[in-house]
Amino acid sequence: MGYNQTIIRPLSLKICSIAKTMQKNLLKLIALVLALSLSACGIFSEPLDETKSWTANKLYKEAKDELSSGNYEKSIEYFEKLESRYPFGIYAQQAQMEIAYAYYRQNDQAQALAAVERFIKLHPNHPNIDYLYYLRGLINFNDRVGLLNYVFKQDLSERDPKAAQDAFDSFKILVTRYPNSIYAPDAQIRLKYLVNTLAQYEVHVAQYYYRRGAYLAAANRAQYVVTKYFEAPAVEEALFVMVKSYDKLGLTDLRDDADRVFRKNFPDSKYLKRETKNDTPWWKLW
Repeated sequence: MGYNQTIIRPLSLKICSIAKTMQKNLLKLIALVLALSLSACGIFSEPLDETKSWTANKLYKEAKDELSSGNYEKSIEYFEKLESRYPFGIYAQQAQMEIAYAYYRQNDQAQALAAVERFIKLHPNHPNIDYLYYLRGLINFNDRVGLLNYVFKQDLSERDPKAAQDAFDSFKILVTRYPNSIYAPDAQIRLKYLVNTLAQYEVHVAQYYYRRGAYLAAANRAQYVVTKYFEAPAVEEALFVMVKSYDKLGLTDLRDDADRVFRKNFPDSKYLKRETKNDTPWWKLW
């Protein structure tokens, strides 16, 4: 019995058509997979490092340019690469100092202090170590000097004194160990300001104790100012608090002693003006 040719031929043509369609779809799928693979490679592969072929001098110059332009983050990135690639040359030590300064300009106090402390620990005898003590003083001196402090005109003496004390310690080391440093004159000026800032903070505390009725604590805190910061302008107010506190405590001898010291050192004090108008002692302000 023979096959029906009219049935077989159309069937074979249909099979061939299906095969060709499947082949085209397969090619499209392969092309799509390849395209996605290439795209993924572009996404997840590491970006090209333009600094890879740069010399130490080139990298340092570019980092300095970024620092001068105010691009502190980019500058830090370049200096860190410089230190990493050339760890034993002069560029590495310079990069460490520049990183500390860049963080300081970026107002990142924590990172700046960490960089300074790291340098001092690694290079205690470096020729520019005086600069690092100066920078550490500046970082703490400007602690929390931001928008809110500017808007509300907050006095440095009204803040937590830790940063002021740390700044004082750094500037003190600078002027004591390196008196001929180019940074010493400015550090000396800042020291005078910080002495009164620390003294004024203690007076704020003494006044707080006095307002709360803790007269003994107020007197002791004020006496601490007179003893430790005897050249600070805040001593005038500290003596004022001492006289008031001793009077409240009924310690007339101590009150009169403090009053004599006050009159001798501050004869034109504003606290004496009340007494010139009447016979009431100047410390009887209540």
